[in-house]
Parts: sequence; C-alpha cells; structure tokens
Amino acid sequence: MTTWTAPTPRRESEPFTGPERPMLQGWLDWHRQTLLTKCAGLTADQLKTAAVEPSNLTLLGLVRHMTEVERSWFRRRAAGQTLPDDLYSSADNVDGDFDNVADADAEADLKAFEAELPLADQAVAGLPLEHEFISSRGNTLSLRWVYLHMIEEYARHNGHADLIRERIDGATGD
Repeated sequence: MTTWTAPTPRRESEPFTGPERPMLQGWLDWHRQTLLTKCAGLTADQLKTAAVEPSNLTLLGLVRHMTEVERSWFRRRAAGQTLPDDLYSSADNVDGDFDNVADADAEADLKAFEAELPLADQAVAGLPLEHEFISSRGNTLSLRWVYLHMIEEYARHNGHADLIRERIDGATGD
C-alpha cells in the first residue's frame, strides 16, 4: 500500500514590476503556493501534527482555514455570492477548521483548497480594485483591501507553517 503524501506545487515568482492588479494577484498566488510548498511531501499524519503543546495549530488546519478565508473574503463578501455554510467551522465551533483535523481527510482538504483558489479568483475577476462592499462589522471595504488583507493573512500563516514544518522534519526555506 502506498502512503499518500502532499504533492509539490508549482510555485512561480511574484512579479517585480507592472500594473497594480497583476502585482497583487502575483503576490497572492505566490503565498498560496508557499503554503502548499510547506505541506509538500508530508503524509496525512504529518500534516495533522501540532506545532507544540498546548497549541493545536497544524499545517492541515492552516490549509483548511485558508480555504474558508478565501471563500469568505473573495466569494461571499467582495463578490456577494450566496454560498452554503463554511466547510469546516460552524456556529458551535467557529475554529473547526483548526480544531477538527484528527479525523480529517488531508488529501480531500488539500484538493478543496486547490479547488477554491480559481473560484475565488473568478468571483472577483470582473470587479475593479475600487469595488466596495460593507463588512460584517459595518465597515466599507474595497477589493483592494481584500487583496492586501489576504496577502497579510498568508504571510502571517506561512510564518506559522515554516515553524510547524521545521518541527516535523527540519525542512526550512521560503
């Protein structure tokens, strides 16, 4: 029996110059692929390995979390799409994306993340960066803000992923 391991993604460098929208998209894509790079070659059990007690932060939890964050910011909020409930979290467990990884299907969760990315991109492709919407907290936000926020969110969580991956097998890198 072959043990499943997370595949190695194709990560392209971010653009170094050009118009704003492709720069933002390029950095976002680079960070998306960086998260997958941190998972590459690990087994499902390794993806479920927590950083350090008492934290329950895992690479799989980060992937699940970012799947929901992509879906929420780009599709629900910015594009105004009506979607079913969150994939992993609920009113009873708002941190289900992080909490419920013990019995999760790592392969399916990575595929769900990869499937969400083009859906998020497509949802906002026709909207200008100046497109505005009202957040759940009553703030007026722009699509530009969403891109910047998502780049920040990935950068922060990719830092977590660096530490988790190093703990699992000593691998480091950008």
